[in-house]
Amino acid sequence: MVDHGVMDVETPRGLARVALTVPDRAPVSLIALGHGAGGDVSSPDLVAVRDAALGAGLAVALVTQPYRVAGRRTPPPAPTLDEAWRAVVSVVAEQVPDVPLVVGGRSSGARVACRTAKDLGAAAVVALAFPLHPPGRKGPSRQPEAERSRVAELVTGVPTLVVNGDRDPFGIPPAGPGVEVRVLPGERHALRGDPPAVARAVITWLRRRRLAR
Repeated sequence: MVDHGVMDVETPRGLARVALTVPDRAPVSLIALGHGAGGDVSSPDLVAVRDAALGAGLAVALVTQPYRVAGRRTPPPAPTLDEAWRAVVSVVAEQVPDVPLVVGGRSSGARVACRTAKDLGAAAVVALAFPLHPPGRKGPSRQPEAERSRVAELVTGVPTLVVNGDRDPFGIPPAGPGVEVRVLPGERHALRGDPPAVARAVITWLRRRRLAR
């Protein structure tokens, strides 16, 4: 493996950070992965996918959004996240040219990847712990679930894999045209119970699309 280390990337929304690793052989594809809202790229599911992807011949970029680089835990609005992500992924793609691009991430990062996939010309999307809706709130003022649903974000026009736990309080997205959903038993939103199972689901799906060895 060739570890390019951590590089800072200037975006219109501030400084982002990327950890890029490229396999020894010519990569089959490049996968860029983003973190959850208050988390970082060291979450167990992202680390497991990174390690498995490298072993399957992908170059891997773990992307830290500018607000996290700046030390904030609360994410900015979606357009700000998306603008920064597009800028970072475009730079990373120049570092690993002439291979298909896969975009993905966990939770908030999965949503960003879905919203930007088509603009970035991605060949596929990997959405870990996609938060279908906010956790349920009791009380008469609660919005109807249909109004809170983010299922429309999964309609990317790009082949998409969703990996969620069956106990995720944010819900489990439905499968649909172009969207395959893998539900892992016993897992909650963090997908911490069996990270290798998360990675196996991702790599198996990428291999079927000839985006992994």
